[in-house]
Amino acid sequence: MEANSPNSEVHMAESPQIPIGVPTAARVYDVMLGGKDNYAVDRAVAEASLAIMPELREIALHNRAILHRVVHHLAADEGITQFLDLGSGLPTVRNTHEVAQEANPSAHVVYVDIDPIVLAHGRAILADNANTTVVTADIRQPAELLERPEVRALIDFDRPVCIILAGILHHLADDENPGQIVRTLRDAVPSGSYFFITNFTRLGDAPESVALEKQLLEQLGTGRVRTPAELAAFFDGLEILPPGLVPLPLWRPEEPVLDASTVDVRFMTGGVGRKP
Repeated sequence: MEANSPNSEVHMAESPQIPIGVPTAARVYDVMLGGKDNYAVDRAVAEASLAIMPELREIALHNRAILHRVVHHLAADEGITQFLDLGSGLPTVRNTHEVAQEANPSAHVVYVDIDPIVLAHGRAILADNANTTVVTADIRQPAELLERPEVRALIDFDRPVCIILAGILHHLADDENPGQIVRTLRDAVPSGSYFFITNFTRLGDAPESVALEKQLLEQLGTGRVRTPAELAAFFDGLEILPPGLVPLPLWRPEEPVLDASTVDVRFMTGGVGRKP
């Protein structure tokens, strides 16, 4: 997918449905990936976050790179033809449908995000792609999301599906019960389905982990850095694929990771689980 023109902010601002005065996770992520589909308020959050952890741009790129590896593996090697990408963010960099449909042109992809700007961009970019759509919905209401006709039009829940939760659960607080959300999704899909999950990971008592979580809560309203054990709990009832739950660059890397001790490598952890 391609980013918008430099004048896109003017055009986006004309729509009353897009809250340009409030930052969103999708648009802050777009800033980190070098996209153009964001506002000054989103850039302010990104800059404040980068002041605490300068490696966040590299971390965002690692998150996108593991997405490519996982989707390609599942589409090319495991025969998965359905992908439900929750909290998908903006169409900034080579995205799920491009990777999946390169491996299998008949693959179906549904993007879901709460930010209406994602729908606005997706409709234009995906107008000629009958196997891909974008839905505006809240993943905190998973049962309702799964019944949406736009989702059901492309995803057959009687056949295996990959549920993608890449970099979204850390935008849910504990009292929003992300574990129950994952369980609802797990119970809704058949045996042979996959879950791909990544989350900010607490680096022991590292001050940057604590400071970043505090800053995100204050400016973005969301941000929960979790321990490896808390991430592992999201995979309850699933068979975790090798190499397990690992720092993102270490999940089946295409090139050797020369130094796995750096913050940019370690700060996000993820993996893939299969429903038996």
